[in-house]
Amino acid sequence: MMTVSLGVVMDPIGSINVKKDSTLAMLWEASRRGWKIFYFEQRDLFLRDGIVFGNSRELTVYEDKNKWFEFGETKKIALADLDMMLMRKDPPFDREYIYTTYLLEHAEKQGVFVVNKPQSLRDANEKLFAAWFPQCCPPTVVTRSHALLHQFLREQKKIVCKPLEAMGGSSVFLVNENDANINVIFETLTHFENAYMMAQKFIPEITKGDKRILMINGEPVPFCLARIPAKGEWRGNLAAGAQGVAQPLTERDRWICQQVGPTLREKGLYFVGLDVIGDYLTEINVTSPTCIRELDEQCHLNISAQLLDVIR
Repeated sequence: MMTVSLGVVMDPIGSINVKKDSTLAMLWEASRRGWKIFYFEQRDLFLRDGIVFGNSRELTVYEDKNKWFEFGETKKIALADLDMMLMRKDPPFDREYIYTTYLLEHAEKQGVFVVNKPQSLRDANEKLFAAWFPQCCPPTVVTRSHALLHQFLREQKKIVCKPLEAMGGSSVFLVNENDANINVIFETLTHFENAYMMAQKFIPEITKGDKRILMINGEPVPFCLARIPAKGEWRGNLAAGAQGVAQPLTERDRWICQQVGPTLREKGLYFVGLDVIGDYLTEINVTSPTCIRELDEQCHLNISAQLLDVIR
């Protein structure tokens, strides 16, 4: 059997959180299978005369918190010479991220299998994409208009406001009708009505956790990670100090997965994280979903193996 060659585009591996990083879990599983791993950062990719190349470093990974990786030789390779690529670069979803997806899409056409599909990474904004499934979502508005936001706030009484490009709970505001900073928040997030933002009805069940459901080729892992806000905090993000507690999926969770799953498969979104609060879908994370490590540890799973089985 020929060895599988796997490329990975990610943030600098030397600065990841070794205890929690999901990409590292995928690379460990690839290593256990004897796959050959080639490491790239965004700056390593380039196009020459219609061919997408990368200045790659061969990568060896170790399950050791003190030494989790080692680089081999650096060499220029055509991405199409690889069997598959994992695109695991974290947001921000900026112009450089978009340009990277263009390069990966071109390499995909030349023969390499890219997970997740580059075009779909561009198409599926992690905040807006959830709105494609309104039957699953809380009352939601996406707008630049302060007048519409004030109207929405009067209707819902309490809302969550967030930019469309952030992650990890960054720049997310909880707004009440009597909040003295309402106008400042709207001005900040819309850049004085020059940028779109999202507002959603506040879901009080956030106290029980913001559930991350991992989807592999449109099918859910049977346990989710409920990220329970820290004391004095309302955001259910691990980056904001939330505690992750594994829970089996509810019937409502599974129904939401059934609504979303076929579209994920159609778009080539093989590894996705759904965010569910109470009975409502709030976000669909497609760029570099996390929580593999916590679910693996608490539920004795090997989610990376499930993913690699599917994509190979």
